[in-house]
Amino acid sequence: MRPLLFVLTFAVTCLAGDGGAQTAPQSAPASGQTAAAVRSGARAEDLSTPDTLMKVLYEVISGPKGQARDWERFRNLFVPGARLIVVVRPAQGPVELRMLTPEEYVERATPVVEKTGFFEREIARREMRYGALLQAFSTYASFHAADDAQPYARGINSIQLFHDGAQWRVVTVYWDAESPERPLPAEYLP
Repeated sequence: MRPLLFVLTFAVTCLAGDGGAQTAPQSAPASGQTAAAVRSGARAEDLSTPDTLMKVLYEVISGPKGQARDWERFRNLFVPGARLIVVVRPAQGPVELRMLTPEEYVERATPVVEKTGFFEREIARREMRYGALLQAFSTYASFHAADDAQPYARGINSIQLFHDGAQWRVVTVYWDAESPERPLPAEYLP
């Protein structure tokens, strides 16, 4: 599978806190409007196929320490109302979900990825498709540098894509990180 984002294991750490400004979610398109009509500025080639969209999703969040990410390109990959959802496992208490808009993700991720460096690559994918929807289980590996031999984290991004008749967009990215108690199953590995 293609090396890639989503986005996202570093987020288990940086998103677990309550810090970061909150912004209002993007409004839904007006009746009869498609997501493509609402969002302008996306590169048409980024949205042409599920493979390309997922490749760009991983690439746009990845980069070395000190490098600004192309967050506008990132934002344009999503439908209005999209969510990024991380499974948070506190030391004490029940497992929780942290739900973010793309803008909230950008606000929380920017200081972390630019300070430490962050590269996420897709190492395997299983997907199902029907009509306008596509569901992918995208197994990821996260690194602090592009040439790191071993990832510092792995997990699964559950990514839902929508096709509006002309292009693909991300509806949700929902992920859970691997742990010693929950190793990745063989069917989700290369």
